[in-house]
Amino acid sequence: MSRRTATSRRRSPQRSWASEKLAAEAKLHHTVPQFYLSGFADDSARVTTIRLPGNKRYTSRVRNTAATNRFYSIDGHPHGADAFEKALSLLEGNAASVLGVIAEGIWPLSEEDRLTLATYMAVQYLRGPDHRRTLEYMAAQMTRLEVQFTGRDNMKQWVKMRYGVEVDDDEAETLWQQAIQPSGPPITFKPIAHIEQIINSAEELLPYIVSRPWKLVRFARRSLITCDQPVGLVPSADKQPWEGVGFATAWGITFPLTRRLGLVMSDVTPMIEFRYPVERVRAGQLDSAEPGTTAMEKFINESTIRSASEYLYLHPHDESFLPSKLPEPTLSNIEVPGMGEPEAEDGES
Repeated sequence: MSRRTATSRRRSPQRSWASEKLAAEAKLHHTVPQFYLSGFADDSARVTTIRLPGNKRYTSRVRNTAATNRFYSIDGHPHGADAFEKALSLLEGNAASVLGVIAEGIWPLSEEDRLTLATYMAVQYLRGPDHRRTLEYMAAQMTRLEVQFTGRDNMKQWVKMRYGVEVDDDEAETLWQQAIQPSGPPITFKPIAHIEQIINSAEELLPYIVSRPWKLVRFARRSLITCDQPVGLVPSADKQPWEGVGFATAWGITFPLTRRLGLVMSDVTPMIEFRYPVERVRAGQLDSAEPGTTAMEKFINESTIRSASEYLYLHPHDESFLPSKLPEPTLSNIEVPGMGEPEAEDGES
């Protein structure tokens, strides 16, 4: 079909409504957008939430799902504490328009719409609580190494140099004991630090998304689920247990668009070997579509479940598409052998 872009859709009544909503300060921030969750909801805008490993299940309205108070708030920002939440809403509105184009049967996408959807996926991968916990863990480990290198006897001087405050001997000892724990000292990332990382890293991830061939999978009877980290990285078949998987090393990337539409971004190796022009790949010239099968439903859903941090989201009638055994939660993006996961936050319960 014609590659009509979503530009006209971005001036629809839906976008006008979104613009009006932006006028008021948003305090309940969705880490998975409402428009996206609506693609997995029933006619009453309700989705089922399953907290891994599956012992807790409940159904609630989309507006109350995957939401945390002031998760992206930047106190003192000249455009309001919810400035980033508003920016996210604009990106989400554009992505919703692209999903509308796909739902109308238009595929492949225009290069503009392809980039819009890729940008949304990159931001979605980075915006959740699991990614913030990962940043906190990495900062704690770096601080632990720095403190150990500094030495116990120099702790007071280190605190003065690093934070500009004076501490007594007892306080220095307490900080030392906290810092040398295997998990490092307790560090909490402020929203602004997380937001800066989202902005900087999303652009770095984009080439690994747009430079892959995209396959749209349309399901008629099978259903897809989603989760709190719906961008799934599929490891290579020869990946070793000790190896990680990232956007550059993944065999593929999966993303459930709705319960009936799935996206699979496949391996770039053949394009590299045959020297296929990357510009043509980014323009969608290798993109394809196929009807959904049971095997493809299981492939995408299993990838989504592996990617999930703590929560699965699905249509209330779709629990039959879940495996009998679900994994334990993975509350950060870093796995450390022999160490437990951090405590869950109270943002969702």
